[in-house]
Amino acid sequence: MAKGACFVQRPVSAEYVRENHIAPIAAAVWRSESDGIMSKTAVFRGSNTALVTPFSDGAVDFDKLRALVDWQIESGTHGLVPVGTTGESPTLSHEEHRAVVETVIEQAKGRVPVIAGAGSNNTREAVDLARHAEKAGADGVLVVTPYYNKPNQEGLYQHFKAVSEAISIPIVIYNIPPRSVVDLSIDTLVRLAELENIVGVKDATGNVGRISLQRAALGPDFIQLSGDDIIALASVAVGAHGVISVVSNVAPRLSADLQNAALAGDFAGALAIQDRLTQLQAAIFLEAGVTGAKYGLSLLGRSSEEVRLPLVPSTEATKKAIRAALVHAGVLSA
Repeated sequence: MAKGACFVQRPVSAEYVRENHIAPIAAAVWRSESDGIMSKTAVFRGSNTALVTPFSDGAVDFDKLRALVDWQIESGTHGLVPVGTTGESPTLSHEEHRAVVETVIEQAKGRVPVIAGAGSNNTREAVDLARHAEKAGADGVLVVTPYYNKPNQEGLYQHFKAVSEAISIPIVIYNIPPRSVVDLSIDTLVRLAELENIVGVKDATGNVGRISLQRAALGPDFIQLSGDDIIALASVAVGAHGVISVVSNVAPRLSADLQNAALAGDFAGALAIQDRLTQLQAAIFLEAGVTGAKYGLSLLGRSSEEVRLPLVPSTEATKKAIRAALVHAGVLSA
């Protein structure tokens, strides 16, 4: 973060949205002004797809990736999140990771915000990935809590502080205790929110009450994005601003429509869409979410189901459940 910069949150006008081709529900703009004050509009809202990374014969299929970006945006998705866990970042090389980020940003063409995955349990590596994302033109970065090495709360604070000091674009913290085996406490999140470019959290604790507690501690403007598709609607009802979604890989229009309705206060309409999606939200996660999403995409003719070891394609029982759920949702013909 550049020293001496002051950040002020202000609304984005309809004219600004139109001129810059920003999805009306989502904008991520950081811009300098002539008075030397940095104006901050960092609004990540709605349905943000945790993009899969398509493969073909072991290599990243960049043509399919570009096509997925266009399809997502044309279907109403509000933001894109490449190279997270669903993007199989653990098994991408650093060169592939960077190339995927660059490709998604280039193909999105500023139509929706791109929040690039930049997580690692090695702070230096996380800093390096975040710096690359900023240089590539990402609107923000998603940085997961360090996994496996189990830092304490001070270690977590120092990890995110180091990333914050290395870049000037917005940072969304990814708190996922079931996978990282550490839980970023609300007290630590409050400390981190004092850093100028830490703007939100992807909450994958699985606890809707956590959204309420964080809202009480941090206020309504601190961005909270659900990390669990099946409780995303409930999370918005108690103050979340949207979701980083795996299911939206295969049902982008429905996922966006659900968020549009919920964020507009039309919870009856949102619940009607939720009823169509619940089976799919459950089926996708019967095994690894990415294998479920890739199988669904293969049924839609948009990607192969190829994944990298140690992941393998979904079992036949799971495939049957996903197919049935896609039909129930109206995404796939019977």
